Amino acid sequence: MNETTTTPRKRTLDKDLDKLVHVEEATSLVARGLVGPGLGLLFLALAGIFASIYVGGEPSAFIIVAAAAIGAYMALNIGANDVANNVGPAVGARALSLTGALLIAAIFESAGALIAGGDVVDTVSKGIISPEAVSTPGIFISAMMAALISSALWINLATWVGAPVSTTHSVVGGVMGAGVAAAGLSAVNWPMMAQIAASWVVSPIMGGLVAALFLAFIKTAIIYQDDKIGAARRWVPLLIAIMAGTFSAYLATKGLKKLIHLDAAMIAVIGVAAFILVWIVSHFHVRRQSKGMENRNQSLRKLFNLPLVISAALLSFAHGANDVANAVGPLAAIVFTAQAGSVTSQVAIPLWVMVIGAVGISLGLVLFGPKLIRMVGEQITKLNPMRAFCVALSAAITVIIASGLGLPISSTHTAVGAVFGVGFFREWYTARSKRRRAYLERKGVKIREERAANGDGGLLSTTFFSDDETEDEASDVSREEVARRKLVRRAHVTTIVAAWVTTVPAAAALAAVIFLLLNAFI
Repeated sequence: MNETTTTPRKRTLDKDLDKLVHVEEATSLVARGLVGPGLGLLFLALAGIFASIYVGGEPSAFIIVAAAAIGAYMALNIGANDVANNVGPAVGARALSLTGALLIAAIFESAGALIAGGDVVDTVSKGIISPEAVSTPGIFISAMMAALISSALWINLATWVGAPVSTTHSVVGGVMGAGVAAAGLSAVNWPMMAQIAASWVVSPIMGGLVAALFLAFIKTAIIYQDDKIGAARRWVPLLIAIMAGTFSAYLATKGLKKLIHLDAAMIAVIGVAAFILVWIVSHFHVRRQSKGMENRNQSLRKLFNLPLVISAALLSFAHGANDVANAVGPLAAIVFTAQAGSVTSQVAIPLWVMVIGAVGISLGLVLFGPKLIRMVGEQITKLNPMRAFCVALSAAITVIIASGLGLPISSTHTAVGAVFGVGFFREWYTARSKRRRAYLERKGVKIREERAANGDGGLLSTTFFSDDETEDEASDVSREEVARRKLVRRAHVTTIVAAWVTTVPAAAALAAVIFLLLNAFI
């Protein structure tokens, strides 16, 4: 009797305990998902407290503290979205682990922002809005607040859907929308906006073409050579030297403006000197590293790992130096205007403002960056060290070329466009190779038939299609196989391109609405 009654109770107790275990596991998963947003909110609060220490009891303290929290939110979103372009290819190629990429990017982004970040910024962001249109301090502060909030919200949405977008374009769109809401369409510098719109097309096409050309060279000069290691010893040092010269010029152009002013001739000298020095060093390094390697593609990939890691670090440094102003530029403008009570065309960025930007970008990268890093490095197309090297090299070369020609450029569009270029080149090359193989196989069928008729035994029968496969059928098989193996995921291409096209108008519309709300309630 007792045994009969206790058994169901035991079963009920076991079920209840199982439910508790499942509840604990679910709670743990939910809590883990809330760690990032929780730390992000804590950083916003700390940024506000940090700002209040510097402004003290000034009459404008509330506005500055609120702006500091919004600027911190913008910095988090830049770290979550934009930095993926710098380290994503290295992660996708397995040259860096995700943890290693996050660590390198966080260190070099912060270093770039604090060491070489611009100390002066335009208050109306690249001349988009006429300064006279927002010359009243109150209107100007509301416009900059609206621009910051709208651009941060748009980048946050883009990160959530998995689309890397240009933070510069987001800020430009925010400033434009707030300016239109404040002073009408006539306040906008439309020729400048046309240049920015052109960069939507110029940046990815240039980046993709340069990356595809380098990949074509690597395939022709190294991968498809009989002596792969010998070809690598000849050409890999040259490619590494080109990367070194390009990155030196890139950093001198985009990342060292605060430390030293360099003209075009000096930048060229720096690039050439870096090219020669690195070519000499890498010549001995590649020869030593390739000693005893097997003559296969897997061996070649190891030669590109170190250059990829270095490129990720340098791109992160340059990005921190160049793009930190997107987060803290409007914030610095708000701080100056609130304290001085007047609007000026350019303002200095206080150190405490720069610290908020640098820490925010790094924290946003660590908390929310992995999603976009995987998107850029792994999900658009499959990358190996050689393809990722072409992407990194293309990003730097394209910026240098565009700067020299005076063309508008977006580093985000360039880097992602380079990934597209590598993927679409592989598709084209694969399709071409299959058609070539089908042609040779069809040709071999005819040769085999002729040999069989002449008593040669059809020696090519193991290499080509069977006798009953016609030329049209071979072509159909090739086309079907090519259609099946799309090497670039079209869904990601569509999502990213749509986000690029809508960034400026979406950020502008958001900014206009937010500006009107701020004016109504403040």
